[in-house]
Amino acid sequence: MSLVLLAGMNCTADLWADAGLDGAVQPVLDRPTISLQVEALLDALPERFVLVGHSLGAIVAMSLALAAPDRVAGLCLVSTNAKAPTVGQRGAWQEWLALLDAGTDARELQRSILPALLGEEAVRERPELVERTLAMGDATGEARLRTQLQLQLSRGDLLARLSGLSVPTLVVSGLDDVITPPHFHTEIVTRMPDARLVTLDAGHLLPLERPQAFGSLLRSWQTQLADAASGASRR
Repeated sequence: MSLVLLAGMNCTADLWADAGLDGAVQPVLDRPTISLQVEALLDALPERFVLVGHSLGAIVAMSLALAAPDRVAGLCLVSTNAKAPTVGQRGAWQEWLALLDAGTDARELQRSILPALLGEEAVRERPELVERTLAMGDATGEARLRTQLQLQLSRGDLLARLSGLSVPTLVVSGLDDVITPPHFHTEIVTRMPDARLVTLDAGHLLPLERPQAFGSLLRSWQTQLADAASGASRR
C-alpha cells in the first residue's frame, strides 16, 4: 500500500527525512485553495493509499479523505487543527503575504516563528534542528509559500464534518506544541468513529524533532492496518 506524506506550510520532505519512511510519495502543496489542492492530489495519487499529513498538510488530508474516503486506507493527522481559522490567524497570514510583497523571504518568515515551531529549548540547544527548519523555508521559496498562505486562507471548518468519516485514523500531537496544542487533537479524535490519539514529547515540527519515535509509531500503525485488512479479506 502506497504511503503518502503531506508536509505542512513552509516545510519540505526534510520534515520526514529521519523517520525511516523511505519510498513514500511526497507531493507538495502548491494550489491556492483546498478544493484545487484536493483535486490535484486525487488526480496524481494511486488508486488507494495511506495518507499522512502534518499541520496544513493534515488539513488537506482531512479534506481529501472527506471528499474521497474510498481512496484512503488509513489517515494519520499530525500537529493539526480541524477548526475554521480564527480572525487572528487570518490576519497573521495576510501579514505574511504583505511581508512577502515587501521583500521578506521564506527563510526569514520561518525564523520569526522558530520558538513556536520547535520550542525555546530546542532553539537554544539544537542548532542543527534550527538550521534544517530554516532550510525548509529556503527550499519552499517565496512563490510556493505565497500559494500556501492562500491555501490557508481558503480553509473552512472540518471538525463538524468528521463524524461521518469512518477511515481508520491515527492522530499524533506534540505535548509542547503551542501552535496546535494537544486539546485540538482530542477534539478531532472525539468526533471520529475510528480514531486514536498518541501524544509525544515534542513541539509543532514533531516528525523532525522526534523522528525515530514518530517513525516507529507510524510503521506499527501501518502494520495494524494491513493486519486488519488481511483479516477482513479472510472473513
